[in-house]
Amino acid sequence: MKEQNTKNKDFLSGPEILKEMNISWSGKMLEETADQYSKVSRVIPEVEWPFFAPYIKAINILKKDMNAVILAHNYQTPEIFHCISDIRGDSLQLAKEAGNVNADIILQCGVHFMAETSKLLNMDKTVLIPSMEAGCSLAESITGEDVRKIKEENPNIPVVTYVNTSAEVKAESDICCTSSNALDIVNSLESKEIIFLPDEYLAMNIAKETKKKIIMWKGRCEVHEEFTPEEIVEFRENEPGVKVIAHPECSPEVVAQSDFSGSTSAMINWVKDNQPKKVLMVTECSMSDNISVENPNVNFVRPCNLCPHMKTINLENILESLWNKKTEIKINPEIAIKAKQAIVKMIEL
Repeated sequence: MKEQNTKNKDFLSGPEILKEMNISWSGKMLEETADQYSKVSRVIPEVEWPFFAPYIKAINILKKDMNAVILAHNYQTPEIFHCISDIRGDSLQLAKEAGNVNADIILQCGVHFMAETSKLLNMDKTVLIPSMEAGCSLAESITGEDVRKIKEENPNIPVVTYVNTSAEVKAESDICCTSSNALDIVNSLESKEIIFLPDEYLAMNIAKETKKKIIMWKGRCEVHEEFTPEEIVEFRENEPGVKVIAHPECSPEVVAQSDFSGSTSAMINWVKDNQPKKVLMVTECSMSDNISVENPNVNFVRPCNLCPHMKTINLENILESLWNKKTEIKINPEIAIKAKQAIVKMIEL
């Protein structure tokens, strides 16, 4: 498949692309994809594989022909996470790896701010996102104008911005952070006061661990804010001996009920290192599916809070995005320069 072919054709749908590539389910494909399916068979029903397999084969062929790399966040579904992605991880891992990618095209299987981050670190590359509907309640909770007003009200106080924000917001910030390095970033700054945006719960959880005064915004993750301490107590009653690990985007009350709290990567490492008999992961539920593939001896109790934005990405629109080169990320160059500085400062720390 030559790249020029993808440029000259009108938009093709997923099924049309499969037909164009002469890829369809067959007994031969069953044999060809047996190793891939064995990896995810515990979390993907056998009846679904004949639909997934042709798309997986087509995407893997096409990304090679187009010199494309696929980045997938830990919240992606198993067929994406384990079968087509080249780089997997949390926001910090993906940001770091995006800056080292040796490819012409980056396709981001994550939400819009993640694709923007990849673009900021690769302004000379084509960055695609399969679905422009893959937004984020945190990113949508604040604008660049909001940040400018906060800075006016709190002059000379550094602004630490969670990566779950738009490039416009990052451009108004001193430095970015992720859930895995937020406390380190806050403590690295000399100021005794920090403006931390936009996640209120993450800010509250950090405030408990630092001596600095944290000025907060009222943004929240629509997935993590749904968890309650009462639910955690109920899970413990119904699942004796279960270990509870929570993402710090959860409320401080939920975090207080957990045995461990950390970023998605920290949660993954905790499970790998501790191998609990039963674990409840208080975060987006695809995480449990993805981690269970590599931890067959752990019983995952699944509180199924799905991220509606992450779930707008699927194999069909990934294939469509690659083939048609649709939904390319564009960022105003003036905003990009400032936003990139905030990200680079974070990565350098």
